[in-house]
Amino acid sequence: MIITGKYPNLRLRRNRKSDWCRRLVQENTLSVNDLILPIFITDGINKKESIRSMTGVYRYSVDKIPTILDGAVKNKIPMVALFPYTNSKLKNNIGTEALNENNLVCKAIRLIKRKYKSKIGIMCDVALDPYTSHGHDGVLKKGKILNDETIDILVKQSVIQAQMGCDVIAPSDMMDGRIGKIRKALDKNNLQNTQILSYAVKYASSFYGPFRDAVGSNKNLKGDKKTYQMDYKNTDEAIREISLDIKEGADMIMVKPAMPYLDIIKLAKENFKIPIISYQVSGEYSLLTNAIKKGLINEKSIIETLYAFKRSGSNAIVTYFADKIAKII
Repeated sequence: MIITGKYPNLRLRRNRKSDWCRRLVQENTLSVNDLILPIFITDGINKKESIRSMTGVYRYSVDKIPTILDGAVKNKIPMVALFPYTNSKLKNNIGTEALNENNLVCKAIRLIKRKYKSKIGIMCDVALDPYTSHGHDGVLKKGKILNDETIDILVKQSVIQAQMGCDVIAPSDMMDGRIGKIRKALDKNNLQNTQILSYAVKYASSFYGPFRDAVGSNKNLKGDKKTYQMDYKNTDEAIREISLDIKEGADMIMVKPAMPYLDIIKLAKENFKIPIISYQVSGEYSLLTNAIKKGLINEKSIIETLYAFKRSGSNAIVTYFADKIAKII
């Protein structure tokens, strides 16, 4: 980079002198078009449950989803992401409930499509952790997560969700080769237009705790997920994961978590000209929310973090602040 001129002829503050000028030269923008709103679903009727670890975030019974969807549609949020809190009685070692066409996610998809048509997109998580008795994202046998056996179930789960009306299938399991298998199965079932958002870069992070509480997998989890989620000490591995998933048919790529991994978001965007979605995960949400509650920072810090994701190269952001931010911007 070559900078010509110097002080006093060159005064960078001239471009900051007033609001109109700052807006004129700003390099990044943030709008409701950048937001994806996660929604937690629970069984029962007329329920809105608070989540202990996530102040201001709730679980909704399927019939109560419109209470949050109405606002999302009004504020033109492009897409919601659905996550189920599955009754423990329905969980088993291989996550059979994931393939039930009347599970919470499938019921929610049908309701949203019936009531809102194409006014808002639906993204569905493809993984087994909300459905397994051991809390892992795949089939567990003798202490190991079985890759190919897990993919067989994920493929069926993806097809069912797409047939119900899901717009964007989002495999978050981190099994090797699952994107190609899912793409092939979707195409075979005349679901060619169903998009795949691959959680290609999902680190084995400590920031997922509140989410696991929200979907009810935290108490069940045996061990950790380090044999399939990525080592947070690695960078090159992220490029390899993204490259493979693009070759297998991914339409968009997820980087998760977001705030501690701005370098990875930037690296992904610079190396691959593909939509990059960042996930401001539950731990990030809770850190900010608790700090705001204690008066240590103010709510403007939320906007600041979202601009950091945009500045790094994110096309869109999954954030639990989406409905609040949409009202502001």
